[in-house]
Amino acid sequence: MDTEAVATSGEIGGEGAGPIEDFDDNIVQEVPLGDVSLPLPAEPNDKRLPRLHEKALTLPESPGVYFLKDCRGVVIYVGKSLSLKQRVSSYFQPSTDLGPVKQRLLDYVVDFDTLLCDSEVEALLIENRLIKDTKPRFNARLTDGKSYPYLEITTGDDFPGVFVTRQPRATRSKLYGPFTSGYALKQAVIFMQRAFRFRTCHLEILESDSRRKFFRPCILYNIHQCSAPCASKISREDYATDIDRLKHFLESSRGDALRQMTAEMQAAASVRDFERAAMLRDQIKALRALSHRGRGAKALQPELFFQDHAGGVRQLQELLDLADPVRSIEAIDIAHFQGEATVGSLVAFIDGKPFKDGYRRYRIKTVSGIDDFRCIQEVVSRRYRLAGAGEELYPDVILIDGGQGQLSAALEAFSQLAVKPPMVISLAKREEEIYVQNRSAPFKLSRTNAALKLLQHARDEAHRFAQGYHHLLIARRQFQDLLNPKNTAKKRLPKPVSATPAADAAPPPSTPKADAAGFTVLSQEQLKAKLGEKKAAGKRRERKKQ
Repeated sequence: MDTEAVATSGEIGGEGAGPIEDFDDNIVQEVPLGDVSLPLPAEPNDKRLPRLHEKALTLPESPGVYFLKDCRGVVIYVGKSLSLKQRVSSYFQPSTDLGPVKQRLLDYVVDFDTLLCDSEVEALLIENRLIKDTKPRFNARLTDGKSYPYLEITTGDDFPGVFVTRQPRATRSKLYGPFTSGYALKQAVIFMQRAFRFRTCHLEILESDSRRKFFRPCILYNIHQCSAPCASKISREDYATDIDRLKHFLESSRGDALRQMTAEMQAAASVRDFERAAMLRDQIKALRALSHRGRGAKALQPELFFQDHAGGVRQLQELLDLADPVRSIEAIDIAHFQGEATVGSLVAFIDGKPFKDGYRRYRIKTVSGIDDFRCIQEVVSRRYRLAGAGEELYPDVILIDGGQGQLSAALEAFSQLAVKPPMVISLAKREEEIYVQNRSAPFKLSRTNAALKLLQHARDEAHRFAQGYHHLLIARRQFQDLLNPKNTAKKRLPKPVSATPAADAAPPPSTPKADAAGFTVLSQEQLKAKLGEKKAAGKRRERKKQ
C-alpha cells in the first residue's frame, strides 16, 4: 500500500473525500500539543461537527480503517472498526465521551477518509501498518516497533521445526500469519503439537548425523507431544508426512475438526465431566484463533523481512562518514519503574549481527530516583573505563537509546576520559531520528534504509536486555519480601517515636494488639502458639473418640 496517499485528502476515501469548499480552512491559531503545534480550523465547532456526523452516517456497515485529518489534510489519527458507520459517527455525536485525550482530537478534525477491508482482522493489521508508517499525532499505541507474530515452519531443515516468531527467516521457511494474538497462537501450537507431534526446539538436527541414536530426547517425547527426531525415534519420511498433515490442517477451514471437538465437549458436559469439557472448550477457542490472521504476510510487516546485515554496515559507514568499515557496535539502554530497580544494559554487534558474549548488564549504584542522563553516564564510565585509559579498544560505533539529551549526557561522560571514542550516536524512538556527535541536526532515514534497520535492531535488543534484567530484580525483590515480611513492614511503616528504654529494662510483654477495624493482630510467635494449641486440642478429641 502507498502510505503517502494516507496524508492527502481524497486519495483513499470514496464519497465525500476531497477538500472542503464551504468554509475557509486557513490556519487561525497554533496550539502547542506536546512538542508539536497543530493548527485549529476556522470553521466553528457547531457547524464542523454536525457536518462530519452527517458524512459519517453515509459510510457502510463494513469493517475497515478510518483516517481523521486536520485542516492541512494531515492524518492525525488512524483507527479501525468492525462497522465504519457506527464507529466514525460516534466521534461526532454531542453525547459521546471520548476521554480526555481523544476529546481534544475533535478540536482539530475537519475531514476523514476510509479504507474498506474484507474482515476485522485485516483492518487490525492494516491499522497497525499505517500507524507505524505515518505515526499520527493522536495514536499512542502501535508506534513502538512491536509486531504481530507468525507461525513459522522451517521447511529448509531436514526435520522442520514449528515456531511462534516475530523475527521470521528470510528464506527456506513456510509462514502463516501474522496473527492478532500471540497468546492464543501459542496455545494453539500446544494443542496442535499433541496431534502432529512436531518439534519446537532449536536444535540443529541432520539426517546424516549418526550420533542422534545416542541422544536423550526431552520430556515432550515421553508425554507424546514430539516424535523426537533428535534421537532418531522417527524417520525423515515419516516426520515429513506429519508436517504435511500439519500444513494441510493450517491451510484448511478446520471445520470438521472443530465440529468433532464441539460434539465431544457437549458430550462431556452432558455426563458432568466438566474438567474434560473445559479442556476441549479451551482447545476449540485456541484453534479458532488460527483464523484470526492476515494473508499478506510480508506486505503487512515488511520490516521483519529486511535482513541485509552487510548493506546495513556499509550504509552506516557512509552515513557517519567513517574512513574504516563499521565492524563493531555497542548499544546502551536504561530501564526502571518510577526510579526503582534501575538498570543499564549494553549489547554488542559484530558485522551487523548480535554478539551475545559481549552483552553486559549494570545495576545502577550512584543514581537515586528518575534520572536517565546520570544513569547513562554511570554505564558509560563503568563500561569504557579501560578504553578511556588506553588499555583496550573502543567499538567503532556506540549507540545510545534516546535523543539529543541522552547523547549529550554520554558525551559529557566521555569528556572525562583521556581517550575518546571514534563515534557516538543516539536513536530517538518516536521519529527514529539519528543524532550524531558534533552535528547539530539529526538524520531521518527511510524506514527501509539498511543502516536504520541495523540501528533499530541494536537499540531494540538493548531495550529487551535491559527490561529482562529489570524484571528479574523486581521479581527477586518481591520474592525476598515474601520470605521476610518483617523487613518489608519495617521498610513501609514509619518508626514510632518513643522514649529510649533503660539498658537493664526488661523487654515489654508480647501482647496482642487491635487494629483499626477491631481485629486482634497476632505476632508470628503468638500465631505459632495458637496453631500448636489447636493441634493439641484436635489430638485430644481423637483420643476421646477412640
